[in-house]
Amino acid sequence: MTALENTTGATYRAWSKLPNNTIGSIVFSVGMCLRVPYFSSVLPRVVALEPGRCEVTAPKWFGVRNHLGTFHAIAACNLAEVAMGMLAEATVPTTHRWIPKSMNVRYLTKATTSLRAVAELDAVPVFESVTEGFDIVVPVSIRDTAGVEVVHADITIWVSAASR
Repeated sequence: MTALENTTGATYRAWSKLPNNTIGSIVFSVGMCLRVPYFSSVLPRVVALEPGRCEVTAPKWFGVRNHLGTFHAIAACNLAEVAMGMLAEATVPTTHRWIPKSMNVRYLTKATTSLRAVAELDAVPVFESVTEGFDIVVPVSIRDTAGVEVVHADITIWVSAASR
């Protein structure tokens, strides 16, 4: 077993084994939606994934539009959760587990286009030194195709040592 396989979960190992291109991204994203069916409502596509960072896109299609014809606020929250969840899967080692605890969302302006969510930590925690549970706040910036931040979410996850 390699160092990568010993410390990372199956989700990040799968991402690492797929080709680093559109086909690999689509295959991974379909698999993710099969594992977490609710994510499929926004047709997400993971385009970048590494410990401490995840980038996900979602098209503006009729299934995510609200009564104004813009990207629905809760659909944007779902996109934020996809980005946070994949970041957590790529970051938290198998020696620990994580679960969402809270989400603070600011709707900054109407989202009239497809969206790109980027979840990124300033620094990856040193998990080896963690014996008690702790919070990690994962900031997620959601931008439209012009690069304007339309939604910002801070999602708190609870991380603790995995049961043995």
